[in-house]
Amino acid sequence: MIRRVLAAVAIVVVLLVAIPLVLTPLYAIRAIHPVSTLMLADHFTFRPVLREWVPIEDVAPVMVYSVLMSEDGQFCRHDGIDWGEMRAVVDAALAGEETRGASTIPMQTVKNLFLWNDRSYLRKVLEAPLAIYFDLLVSKRRIMEIYLNVVEWDTGVYGIGAASQHYFGKPASELSARQAALLAVTLPAPGTRNPANPGPGLDRLARRVERLAKASGDYVGCVRPAETG
Repeated sequence: MIRRVLAAVAIVVVLLVAIPLVLTPLYAIRAIHPVSTLMLADHFTFRPVLREWVPIEDVAPVMVYSVLMSEDGQFCRHDGIDWGEMRAVVDAALAGEETRGASTIPMQTVKNLFLWNDRSYLRKVLEAPLAIYFDLLVSKRRIMEIYLNVVEWDTGVYGIGAASQHYFGKPASELSARQAALLAVTLPAPGTRNPANPGPGLDRLARRVERLAKASGDYVGCVRPAETG
């Protein structure tokens, strides 16, 4: 009985690793529009899904910069994992202190694409190497494009195209700096935060992100469009 359970666990782990290894090179191709595991779950359980893929060049740049500065300020400088932030979290845990999240955008992207939302040690063990692999094979700008198009902004509302219409009634290309900041700070808790009707706390977070995005400079260089001419 124990052997059967261990064999089943081993098969699950192999599949969880093999699928991302195969799909990641394909997801580097811009013509492919990946879906998240949450989207698949919604489809298979017949729950409504709102999602419209928006190329990153059709997203207001301030939206891209706001998400980067809010979710992962070192995005352009790390290899999929922010090792400095990770060490700080580990040190806090070893000291018995309350820890904060250390997930980067690549880590959140692979979680959305290949893993599940519930916290577990198995998910974290898989998430870190998959983020490094994803970051190695996929450009930063493409990672951001995928993340913006698969992340959930409200129940059944996936991606910046659907979120922009859902909350502000406009395409992602027309978002203002204020609206972009509000959408960005909604991501950590989309089930309880409403960017169209922010409370004082959310408003304060959004103003901070708006300032960070405005002064982002070289921090967002990897997601800027390539200069032509």
